[in-house]
Amino acid sequence: MTSGGEVDPSASVHPSVVCDPGASIGPRTRVWHFVHVASGASIGADCVVGQGCYIAPTARVGDRSRLQNNVSVYDGVTLEEDVFCGPSVVFTNVTRPRAFVSRRHAFVSTLVRKGASLGANATIVCGTTIGRYALVGAGAVVTRDVLDFEQVVGVPARRVGWVCRCGHGLASGASPSCGECGSQYEERGGVLAEVPS
Repeated sequence: MTSGGEVDPSASVHPSVVCDPGASIGPRTRVWHFVHVASGASIGADCVVGQGCYIAPTARVGDRSRLQNNVSVYDGVTLEEDVFCGPSVVFTNVTRPRAFVSRRHAFVSTLVRKGASLGANATIVCGTTIGRYALVGAGAVVTRDVLDFEQVVGVPARRVGWVCRCGHGLASGASPSCGECGSQYEERGGVLAEVPS
């Protein structure tokens, strides 16, 4: 490993990883082949970062998150705790890119909230927020905010239903419950909320 960054002694980091000075990798995190963690980037505890990933200087990866192979988390992207990114998930950070015009001053933030899952090859257009425990289908293109517990698929991504905190699909209705874990939910005004047990 090439490192000037702060790597917790309990982390498992492949020798091919580059961790720049000023970057940090948290306790018990596993980082696989050919990953680059740029100066200023932060990866939390108990994460898994797959082969070929890139974590940009202002990017944040929350505790217990999992990045499958070939995910680039660019400047302006924040992943909260327990986020899953399938293989080759794509984030953007500029709305009108040009190769010959620098727009580093105009990066647009993206937030992926706690427990959300992004399927393989999903594209997340900058400026969006993916809600808590939401599920974005493989290959979807997200161009608008995704609500908590919302399941979206397609191009552009559209709601096809709701999912439980555990990831199981929920039956439609005003008070859906999870057939797998038994959690109870309530839908009001097009928004789903978990009912405290």
